Amino acid sequence: MAAARQLVLQHGYCGVSIQMIATEAGVGRQTLYRRWPSKAELVLAAFLESAGDADVLSDGRAEKRLLHFLVNVFRNLQQDGPAIRNLIASAQDDPEFLKSFRAGFVEPRAEIVATIFRDGIANGEILEDADVEMAVAAFHGAFWYHLLLGGKLDAEFAQRLTRLIMKSISKEPREEELLK
Repeated sequence: MAAARQLVLQHGYCGVSIQMIATEAGVGRQTLYRRWPSKAELVLAAFLESAGDADVLSDGRAEKRLLHFLVNVFRNLQQDGPAIRNLIASAQDDPEFLKSFRAGFVEPRAEIVATIFRDGIANGEILEDADVEMAVAAFHGAFWYHLLLGGKLDAEFAQRLTRLIMKSISKEPREEELLK
């Protein structure tokens, strides 16, 4: 997996073959195919391993937990961002890889954010009728968009994005309520 990750970081997903990975790792192609059914599965496993388990706070205010999670995602993307951009682009032309990428990379992280929001609802911080699915989509959409366009993913962007999303679903008095 280290060889796969290194080669993809250097050459991009499309520029790497199973044979290249096998040669770099010093093993036969069949050795790789016994464990991973495709290049896509191997590359995804390599990047999931490098991403490690998401660093998620299990308690505390939803905003603090969300910011903590996002800062850690951005920290990982400082190194892997260009390769992840390439993997996202490659997934658009490879339906099997897209399916694997969604299931292994995108959906688990979306579920972490949804859990933070649902916990915030249960704790009374977030509106009971908040559209959690849309909040998760807006949250991830903003940072994936920023990543894909080469924007800077840093603590400031994490704070601004977290503040924006939380303001939209928070139980804090809204401006229109204050005007009544």
